[in-house]
Amino acid sequence: MESVYPELEPLLPRVRKPIQYVGGEAGSVVKDWDSADVRWALLYPDAYEVGLPNQGVQILYEVLNEQPGVLAERSYAVWPDLEALMRGNRVPQFTVDAHRPVSAFDVLGVSFATEMCYTNLLTSLDLAAIPVFSAERTMAHPVVIAGGHAAFNPEPVADFLDAVVLGDGEQAVLAITDLIREWKQAGRPGGRDGLLLRLARIAYVPRFYDVTYHHDGRIARVVANRPGVPPSVSKHTVMDLDAWPYPRSPIVPVAETVHERYSVEIFRGCTRGCRFCQAGMITRPVRERSITTIGSMVARGVAASGFNEVGLLSLSSADHSEINEIAVDLADRYEGTNVGLSLPSTRVDAFNVTLADELSRNGRRSGLTFAPEGGSERMRKVINKMVTEDDLIQTVTTAYASGWRQVKLYFMCGLPTETDADVLAIAPLARRVIAAGREATGRRDIRCTVSIGAFVPKPHTPFQWAAQCPPEVVDPRLRALGIALRSDRGYGKAIGYRYHDGRPALVEGLLSRGDRRVGKVILAAWRDGARFDGWSECFSFQRWQRCAESALAGEPVDLAWYTMRERDYAEVLPWDHLDAGLDRDWLWQDWQDSIAPIGAREVEDCRWTPCYECGVCPAMGTEIQVGPTGERLDGKRLLPVIGGR
Repeated sequence: MESVYPELEPLLPRVRKPIQYVGGEAGSVVKDWDSADVRWALLYPDAYEVGLPNQGVQILYEVLNEQPGVLAERSYAVWPDLEALMRGNRVPQFTVDAHRPVSAFDVLGVSFATEMCYTNLLTSLDLAAIPVFSAERTMAHPVVIAGGHAAFNPEPVADFLDAVVLGDGEQAVLAITDLIREWKQAGRPGGRDGLLLRLARIAYVPRFYDVTYHHDGRIARVVANRPGVPPSVSKHTVMDLDAWPYPRSPIVPVAETVHERYSVEIFRGCTRGCRFCQAGMITRPVRERSITTIGSMVARGVAASGFNEVGLLSLSSADHSEINEIAVDLADRYEGTNVGLSLPSTRVDAFNVTLADELSRNGRRSGLTFAPEGGSERMRKVINKMVTEDDLIQTVTTAYASGWRQVKLYFMCGLPTETDADVLAIAPLARRVIAAGREATGRRDIRCTVSIGAFVPKPHTPFQWAAQCPPEVVDPRLRALGIALRSDRGYGKAIGYRYHDGRPALVEGLLSRGDRRVGKVILAAWRDGARFDGWSECFSFQRWQRCAESALAGEPVDLAWYTMRERDYAEVLPWDHLDAGLDRDWLWQDWQDSIAPIGAREVEDCRWTPCYECGVCPAMGTEIQVGPTGERLDGKRLLPVIGGR
């Protein structure tokens, strides 16, 4: 398969950041086309600078390319300047590894980290000359398979996808590869539908399910329309992460990216039970990597990449049962080098003096972000974020005393039952943070940045039934908070304030909880020029509002119906036939507990308490895997990569 680079190269001097389209990164792989019998193009439908560091794509890229007879290459969304030139010069969507046309591959695997990338998928399909509608594709086109957190409700893009993988992808992509290989070797029986019927055993194939609606717009039912297709589709869960120590050889970017570090996922899943958090709910149960595997991955990854920062990733990294030992042993191992450690995700009530000391031992202090989420303690009980104001002050005092001069606090606005007072409570809390830092350090150069965004209810969470707060309520609260933060001259300049208005969140809410009818809105917005909707400079609320009105004109639903309406228990939700393992009655009861008139009831973390019956472990045949193992790293020698615990 020939490269399109000879046609692409003359266009690059005419676009912004041409280096992102060149490829050739350290760690990238280019395999012989003719030696492969199954070929994957992995598309991250956002810019290179966002997509390249994505852990999921890097893992699947390496897992697939390790297999004999399998080839995997990467593709990213192109910016509108290059899109226009590609259309004018008939250059198709390409991979950055060997610049092969995406349309030539057997599979186009799409990773959705956010719903705001949906329109970028349509751009990539259209540039690749792949019909945007699954029903219009033939044997000449790749099978388009989506995954990622934003694919747990794929119904808004169901008409554009051939299949969807729910959950962990490592084992799933290998199973799909074997299935495609067998189908090709058998002479492609049944054509494209024959392949999709085989895929329906391990993935969700939207075209094999019919959706009917009540007269008022609610879903009546979702049923399989082919024999042998399961009534519901379950997520995939990888157990024993030690057996999957990826990425081994991370890709080193040639252009600036949002994260330039070697990242190791130290555990997967979270059972803290934050009611707003889709990631925590859909990735259960918790599965820890052992300290020895983490050490081996870090040693190999740093040597292969040359990165001087190691990010210890998870949804709440300080919750690892051996996080102190991991931090101490890695800091010992790399003391005197330029390699530093970071915890990009840190809970307020899990950060401690040991972590602070080890993360700053070599003099480098990467940013610290803590997420109280709710402005008042009442709100934190509603969302089950069991963090008190005193917890926060103790944590930031530890950070400031350990040499940090700035911390970032993240909150949400528009949460269920929220009042103006709950949001305005952030201002005195931020001032108390600054005061604690000044007292701990004796310095005046202490800063705190308050970052706040509008809450979006997500599928597979207790808040999936909640009404989204309208921008007309969210935006005045955000402006009032800004005034309150600046009102005290003794603290105003020490407190930074960043916020996002509520209108983009309303579109995200539409895409997050929409059904198949929302596909018409996405298509209309894309045809009207929607691109890179997750970027503020590209987003247009007026466009989406206009397209929603026109696309849904013949339906008994509209933008407000999808977003600002509370659902009841009996309503069929668009994703009810997609099983994340969570018991629906448990989610409903947790929703009711959050808004109880007598006050929200908190739910403990089942890692350290008896099971509270969310349903995941029995439904998925899984179990929580946590330490401690009691093992330690040898600081004098680099241990070999561990293949199993």
